[in-house]
Amino acid sequence: LMNAAVAQGVEPAQITQHCDSVSLCFSKGLGAPAGAVLAGCKEFVAEAWRVRKLLGGGMRQVGVLAAAASLGLQCAEVTLRRDHDNARRFAEGTSGPLGVPGCIHVLDSPLWSVNLAAVETNIVMINVQGAWPSPAELCDRLRTVSEEEVAETGQAVSVLLLPWSAHTVRAVWHRDISAHDTELASRKLEFVARKCQE
Repeated sequence: LMNAAVAQGVEPAQITQHCDSVSLCFSKGLGAPAGAVLAGCKEFVAEAWRVRKLLGGGMRQVGVLAAAASLGLQCAEVTLRRDHDNARRFAEGTSGPLGVPGCIHVLDSPLWSVNLAAVETNIVMINVQGAWPSPAELCDRLRTVSEEEVAETGQAVSVLLLPWSAHTVRAVWHRDISAHDTELASRKLEFVARKCQE
């Protein structure tokens, strides 16, 4: 919800006005250690409360968690905009702080591509083309640090991505991934592309 609101430049209420109920997790893009909120009509919330009690859910002394959630909401626009910008930079291959010339789009690799029109928030879906490497193999190569990589690039970078489907890898940015981290991930992807094509 918050990523969508920031990407569209609207208040979350403008999106949720069309919903009967809304659940918002504070521990994802907002960066709180835990917590979520559920909103809806009085009867719906009362039933959710009853079911939560039946299942043993609940916590005591949650003021510290509520404070982290509140801070996450206050900083949401700045934090999420930065995440969106980093994801876009990675997908487009725009030069960043390290002067890296590019990533997926600029690399123009026959191994993978990205639909730039689909990069609206902090998520980049990488389309893996051909039979090799598979999404799982690509993720494994991005995660693994080899002596060859350190010798050639002077960096030991491990990038954690998720094989999403038979032909897709999912990359997601959050508040702990900086512009510098994004550039390092770009360099790693360029290194892996080069090695896969050799």
